[in-house]
Amino acid sequence: MNKIMLTLLLGVMAGCASVAPNYEAKFGDAVRSARQAQTLNPATPANQDPVLGLDGKAAVSAQERYQDSFKAPPKTFEVINTTGTQ
Repeated sequence: MNKIMLTLLLGVMAGCASVAPNYEAKFGDAVRSARQAQTLNPATPANQDPVLGLDGKAAVSAQERYQDSFKAPPKTFEVINTTGTQ
C-alpha cells in the first residue's frame, strides 16, 4: 500500500514540475524585434535637442486643428452613380 501511495505522490509531484523557464526564455523576442525593425533612429532617446523645423505658432495651430477634428464628425459627400447599376 505504501508503494502505491508513493508512486501516486511522485506522479502528482511530477505534474507540478515547472517547465515555464524553457518557454519564457524567448518570451517577448517577437515584440522586441518588431519594435527594433520599426525604429527609424535607435539613438533617438539619447538626443536631448528640441525638435527642429516647427515653430511655436505652427505647432500650436496644428495641435488645435487636431483637437478640433474630434468635435464634429467629418463631412460626408454623395457619390453620383453614372453607370446605372446599384
